[in-house]
Amino acid sequence: MDLVTNGSLDFRGRVANKKKTGGWKASPFIIANEAAERLSAFTVSASLVLYLTKEMKESLPDAATHVSDWVGATYLLMLLGAFLADAYLGRYLTVILSSAVYLVGMVMLTVSASVNTLRPPPCTTTSNCPSATQGQTAFLYSALALVALGTGGVKPNVPSFGADQHDENDEKELSYKYTFFNFFFLSIKVGALLGLTIMVYIEQEKGYAWGFGLPTGIMLASVMILAAGFPRYRYKKPMGSIFTRFVQVIVVSVRNHFKGVEVSPEVKLYEVATEESDIVGARKLSHTPQYGFLDKAAVMEDPELTDVNDRWKLCTVTQVEELKTFLRVFPVWASTIALSLSLAQQSTFFLAQSKILDRHLGSKFVIPPGSMQVFAVVNAFITVPIYERFVVPVLQKRTNHHRGLTSLQRMGLGLFISIFALASAAAIEHMRRTHSHPEDLSVFWLVPQFFILGGAESFTYVGQLEFFYDEATDGMKSVCGALFLSEIGIGSWVNSALVKIVERATGTGENGWLKDDLNESKLDYYYSILAAISAVNLLVYAWVARRYTSPHQG
Repeated sequence: MDLVTNGSLDFRGRVANKKKTGGWKASPFIIANEAAERLSAFTVSASLVLYLTKEMKESLPDAATHVSDWVGATYLLMLLGAFLADAYLGRYLTVILSSAVYLVGMVMLTVSASVNTLRPPPCTTTSNCPSATQGQTAFLYSALALVALGTGGVKPNVPSFGADQHDENDEKELSYKYTFFNFFFLSIKVGALLGLTIMVYIEQEKGYAWGFGLPTGIMLASVMILAAGFPRYRYKKPMGSIFTRFVQVIVVSVRNHFKGVEVSPEVKLYEVATEESDIVGARKLSHTPQYGFLDKAAVMEDPELTDVNDRWKLCTVTQVEELKTFLRVFPVWASTIALSLSLAQQSTFFLAQSKILDRHLGSKFVIPPGSMQVFAVVNAFITVPIYERFVVPVLQKRTNHHRGLTSLQRMGLGLFISIFALASAAAIEHMRRTHSHPEDLSVFWLVPQFFILGGAESFTYVGQLEFFYDEATDGMKSVCGALFLSEIGIGSWVNSALVKIVERATGTGENGWLKDDLNESKLDYYYSILAAISAVNLLVYAWVARRYTSPHQG
């Protein structure tokens, strides 16, 4: 059969043909787009703390907090981008429009780095430097706000759009979907690798105008790459507001509860008689017994009710099951946030450490501080292929699971590894801080913390991609994808809050843990706290994962 069975359409609005659309005819455009967009994003994020401290004359704690807040806003805006895609615009159109906003922000960021009047004047001393004016600060943060808003529409919808290119009802295409997720993750790392090496080096040698200008051009190229695949893509119709449907289920179930409505095996729950559900483009969902209270929304309390299409009075089983699905995945999402707290260190304090260590490679070449994140990227290029090629076949025989480990187990392994990343960071920083000549220590002492944290991300991120896309219903694919990405933003905000709490608790005097000068700080204590938080979080996650039940999860 040449036509897809998952409701996807071609660009002319007809049922998509497998031989002409989707699969690996469409995926390369999406993967290349992601690599180019991530190159742009990683170049900016790797340089932002240094740009704020060096060019905008902010203190290190303030710069770290502002970057964390910006990252947090970026990822939480993904919920808005996903909602617009699922409810009204569709994934492809949302990505294209958001990319335009992203580009405007990148152009403004480049202008900020290029025009001298948009930055404080150069300062040769280490103190009493003039700070940025309100106008200079407003222009810069307006640019960053537009980048955040654009990223919010691009990031959650590109992986879901890529997964839409594979019909999960076709066993061959289903296997390709999991391969796509791995290639998609590696494309992110390709972009990161190029951004954290070539782009950051150019920035170090040529200045921030080049450092931000080149990623702007590459962002434009990423949009052109995505647009080039337009005739080959499969598209899914927007399905209306998922949150409105959630509220309807809650309202009707509570109303029926107070009317004395009971749910029992003898009570028939309402579902439309058509082959498809009444949610446009969405397949029907089977009833599950969990969260039985919500089933009251699908009970026909009045057998003579004629207006069965009013969802504020009567919901369908499919609509109820959508909310149940969200309630099931929410605890899993919440119990993986600690990893994002750890990842936030890569663009803040890990970066600050890199700046003050000896970065010479040979007699002439100096490693840019932002390029140290490349060791986290290298881990992905090692871990993912080895796991897929050698480990999965062995685990398949032992576990009888088609992926070797379930997505929940893969996420748990990543959370476990993250504990060692923070523990190694604490040990290395303690060694550096207590060394008689810390300025002589090589920046390569930081490789273990970057590398191990990269391994943690490799296992957790791909596991989350698989889990949230597989568990999501047709009407909430992008929202579920944005949900797991938004935890990166929440992790950044938690990091900002934790920095402020530690600053207030320890002060800025001799015993202060976090100061502008890392040589006078006790950053190793802060890393120890993060390692402890990660360990406790792993226990919470294990408890949640063991109790997770789903008809889809093996």
